[in-house]
Amino acid sequence: DKHILDRLIVNLYTSLFMQRYNEQLLIDEIQYAPGLLPLIKMRVDENRQPDMFWLTGSQKFHLMKGISESLAGRVAVLELFGLTLREMNQQGQNSSCFLPSNEFLSIGELSRISIFERIWRGSLPEIALRPELNWEMFYNSYLQTYLKRDINDLVHISNEMAFNRFLKATAARTASLLNLSDLARDADIAVNTAKNWLSLLITTGICFLLQPYYSNLTKRFVKSPKLYFMDTGLAAFLTGWSSSTTLESGAMAGQFFETWVVGEIYKSFTNVGLEPPIYFFRNKYKKEIDLLILRDGKLYPDEIKMTASPGKKDLRNFHLLQNLNKPRGEGAVICLVNDILPLSDMDKAFPVSVL
Repeated sequence: DKHILDRLIVNLYTSLFMQRYNEQLLIDEIQYAPGLLPLIKMRVDENRQPDMFWLTGSQKFHLMKGISESLAGRVAVLELFGLTLREMNQQGQNSSCFLPSNEFLSIGELSRISIFERIWRGSLPEIALRPELNWEMFYNSYLQTYLKRDINDLVHISNEMAFNRFLKATAARTASLLNLSDLARDADIAVNTAKNWLSLLITTGICFLLQPYYSNLTKRFVKSPKLYFMDTGLAAFLTGWSSSTTLESGAMAGQFFETWVVGEIYKSFTNVGLEPPIYFFRNKYKKEIDLLILRDGKLYPDEIKMTASPGKKDLRNFHLLQNLNKPRGEGAVICLVNDILPLSDMDKAFPVSVL
């Protein structure tokens, strides 16, 4: 039987490959070679040494399916998104989870213009590190590749025009409360379709949902999550901002600034293998705290402001944490100041350059 013979040949070459490369080995796009995973499992079980294999892949769903089936308990998983500011500044060795009270400090000179250049350009390594690349051509090609590879490997999109409308409508809502009905209306699709497609964007790492922090002891807290694009460059492309200058002076500047800051903090946790313990707070009176970090039983409040002149007014909602039955840690206003500035006994203004 030709099928059986082909399978035997594949197994033989796979086994020979593993025998030849018996030192530390990095295998890229491992989801396309699932036959290697049982052999990797055998090798790991024979020689329980760390760092024997580094496995990378760009399709999260298929990769994790194979890993969980073959290497459960034998592998550490890091979900890597775009480059952080520290990585682009070659400060990756100093990576730690962001807290406004920790040693997450390495302040450099970073002007408002350069911040928006980074926000507009995006964090995907190819475009972030190669300024000579055409920005519009890169994201147009990325979008087509994403549609044809990652999405269609999970579910067939029969109407690409509708999906493109959905992507643009979703990008326009970054840093906003999620309202599926409004999103579906603007994309001219059914609500169930919008729900399914949003799930695809989250599964493939294009978006993430920031959940509200609330207690079962009270019913005052909004339960709708906030939607964020993971890569601000892709969001800028989808929403039609052709330069960092137009983005900085445009109506969505605050949304993009918040999206970028939340994304940097989110990645500070995922880069060390932790689920980001971050939330936002908003009560029925629409009083909001942009970000809460829950760490060691304490809540650390953060406001994100596109200003170079922060003041105590920016701390006005921090007192709402008194009703949450959790000790409150130091707080921060993350903004465009050049140095760390005290705003109260527990709170400071942090420049975005510390991220």
